[in-house]
Amino acid sequence: MTAVHSDVKIDQIIRSKRRTISLEVKRDGSLIVRAPRITKRGQIEELVKSKECWIRKKQELLKQRSLEVPAKQFVPGEQFLYLGEPYILEVVNEQADPLVLKDKFYLAAKSQKKAQLVFTNWYRKHAALVIKELVVHRAQQNGFAYARMRITSARTRWGSCGPKGSLNFTWRLVMAPREVIDYVVVHEMVHLQVRNHSKAFWGEVSNLMPEYQHQRAWLKENGHRLTLD
Repeated sequence: MTAVHSDVKIDQIIRSKRRTISLEVKRDGSLIVRAPRITKRGQIEELVKSKECWIRKKQELLKQRSLEVPAKQFVPGEQFLYLGEPYILEVVNEQADPLVLKDKFYLAAKSQKKAQLVFTNWYRKHAALVIKELVVHRAQQNGFAYARMRITSARTRWGSCGPKGSLNFTWRLVMAPREVIDYVVVHEMVHLQVRNHSKAFWGEVSNLMPEYQHQRAWLKENGHRLTLD
């Protein structure tokens, strides 16, 4: 069989024990292909060629979003999200804590040079508190049993459910409204019982959160805003 070549550049191929080929367009527009170890280069190129239209649309969308939501500069007047609400940043000279949220985000001037790390740590801490509360509530209310809950730095996944019952959520999620966070919690906790995205899975999600499609749509439309870079 003759290999079909595409004009789309493949930036990286990651081979593993996985069974299928997946395509991921990163925020910078690069294309990552994940494939089984035995997959030939020609097969990968054929798939990329067949998905060329989708890949180019995704790259253009991400380009537009990067212009719409530029990387944070951590300067006074910038807005930062917490639980779906925007708060203006103010840099102050006399403040013991690196970052404080009141009516605004107050960043200590001495911490401005490492502001991204300060914000990341702040979001991670508060994500753990907010998400843990929602997880415990859903577990008690609906009888879910999970092994542990972990806050991650994932960029492309809001949450995941491990094979041994661990629940993982990215700290970026705490920038979203509480009801959106709750949807992701419900989504992953239902995976404790239904490991796929079948009709049965979505039926159970709907039983627990009848309005979940609104929250799912919010993430699809606004998820690119939940970032510091």
